[in-house]
Amino acid sequence: MSRIGRTPITVPAGVEIDVSETNVVKVKGPKGTLERTINPEITVSVDGAVIHITRPSDMPRHRSLHGLSRSLVNNMVVGVTDGFKKELDISGVGFRAIKEGKRLVMNLGFSHQVIVEETDSISIEVPAPNKVIISGIDKQEVGQFAADIRKKRPPEPYKGKGVKYANEVVRRKEGKTGAK
Repeated sequence: MSRIGRTPITVPAGVEIDVSETNVVKVKGPKGTLERTINPEITVSVDGAVIHITRPSDMPRHRSLHGLSRSLVNNMVVGVTDGFKKELDISGVGFRAIKEGKRLVMNLGFSHQVIVEETDSISIEVPAPNKVIISGIDKQEVGQFAADIRKKRPPEPYKGKGVKYANEVVRRKEGKTGAK
């Protein structure tokens, strides 16, 4: 039995769960509403303030869907209560970010500024010129948005310049003078 899949999800106060017959799970909480279709082979049941995810058999496909479905539903519950956030660090001489209205304007060493628009479900904060915080209620959307910003100028291995996650460790290389 999947250790992740068999763990029940406790629903905090103020969160409403609705599971339809077509396995569409709707989670409504203080930060917003999320909706996701779970595979019809997996059973989602709500018993008061606890959600149970069960699978029909021990086939490898069902075993993999079991843990995945539980993680997706749990991320929805956490998202509407606490939300998710990713922190990005910008390092390099002259590299910086500022927020102008709903736009993130970054100078990343190009001849032009890199501009990213804030969406309805994603909010951007710039507490310092070299720190960007992306937050929202959908874990996948927050992670993808942060990855798209990081892709604009990924950190390079020689000086470490670029956009990186706050907890990311960039493996540094020696320059060509280090070979002697």
